[in-house]
Amino acid sequence: MALKAINLGAAFFLEMGILAALVFWGFHTADSLPLKIVLGIGSALLVGIIWGMYLAPKSKTRLTGWPFRLLKLFFFGLAALALAAAGQTTLALIFAVIAVINQILLVIWKQEPEFLTGL
Repeated sequence: MALKAINLGAAFFLEMGILAALVFWGFHTADSLPLKIVLGIGSALLVGIIWGMYLAPKSKTRLTGWPFRLLKLFFFGLAALALAAAGQTTLALIFAVIAVINQILLVIWKQEPEFLTGL
């Protein structure tokens, strides 16, 4: 039971890690402050809005089945690519591996049963 609770906590922190990775990328990619703000905060804000609309537990438009899983994996992959593009290749790889393991455990332990509906 403790491992399942840890996995749920890890899922939350990984989701926050997506936003942090995008902000980091934006602020390390752009040269000017306005562009850093647009890329860093703008990309994280856009992902946050899409996440809230389609992946949040209480969303009225929450996806299920494969679309749910694929959008989540897309965002985790995007975060890993953002970290790699910002020169943090090792961190990107670690993030990606942990995110994949976490998502697999969420499915195996039925911590996201909506994945099983709509298949």
